[in-house]
Amino acid sequence: MARLEIGYLLPTRDQTVLGDHDPKRLVTQARRAEHLGFDSVWAGDSPVTRPRADPLLVLAAAAEATERITLGTAVLLPALRHPILLAHQLATLDRMSNGRVIAGMGGGFPTPATEAQFTALGVEFTRRVARMAESIDAMRRLWSGESVSYRGEHFGFADVRLAPPPSRPGGPPIWLAGSGGPALRRVARLADGWLPYPTEAATYAAELDVIERAGPARPVTRALYATLCLDEDPEKARERLRASIQCYYNAPLGFIASVQAVFAGTAREAVDWLAGYAAAGARHLVIRLATADHDASLEQFADQVLPLLRAEDSQ
Repeated sequence: MARLEIGYLLPTRDQTVLGDHDPKRLVTQARRAEHLGFDSVWAGDSPVTRPRADPLLVLAAAAEATERITLGTAVLLPALRHPILLAHQLATLDRMSNGRVIAGMGGGFPTPATEAQFTALGVEFTRRVARMAESIDAMRRLWSGESVSYRGEHFGFADVRLAPPPSRPGGPPIWLAGSGGPALRRVARLADGWLPYPTEAATYAAELDVIERAGPARPVTRALYATLCLDEDPEKARERLRASIQCYYNAPLGFIASVQAVFAGTAREAVDWLAGYAAAGARHLVIRLATADHDASLEQFADQVLPLLRAEDSQ
């Protein structure tokens, strides 16, 4: 079985909520996460609905400040961009980082606020998934380094050759978010990895089985996106989680907890909760820390949770 890898979501959105707009702090946290033994750092994407620093620019700076840690998007919205430009950016980032990029992608969660973001950028919301799938196809062709012509329903171009090509043949691995039958079959058809956030480990196992039964076109890395709030007092952890979720999503905890993997409690309880997903098949955990102090919480997770997860995985 593949080694369990643990990633950290850089608090790009949290910084904006707090009125802190210094991207250098995010780069410092990426460097700190590498020093503390995390396997990856990630940046989210939402220019209008939940504003934050641009994920690809943040990760480009992190690439220069780190040496080994994987750099991922959790998740990027390709339907908002033209595939030539996005393929060019990701190829350049992959080259800058010596092949350390993972392109986590999604269609965008169906809420009025998300729809408003697509409308603001002149993209038809109901076609976002089709645009994403077409973009993936076009980008993989563009990453060949050869001259490419493409004609699809949403995008078309002739004799385009990108430089530099990605560091890795075929370009960065593409991980897709999503749950439910159509999304899972799309993962099996298009993706190199799966990055969902189901509320229960049992759901994760059942949906992973759907992907495997669909006969994936390529090996699929099994990941998980999860939000945690740690405190030795579980009630305090729950209240801090509630406040963080409200600020981050502009939505109540009850709604977010009904659709996303969220946890509040002690470090030991967090290990047991995450180990349940690992037992269900997850091999790369992307952790968002719900906190007002990301420096302290990153250290706390690295000190109290990371070694226990490693120990659980080695048994």
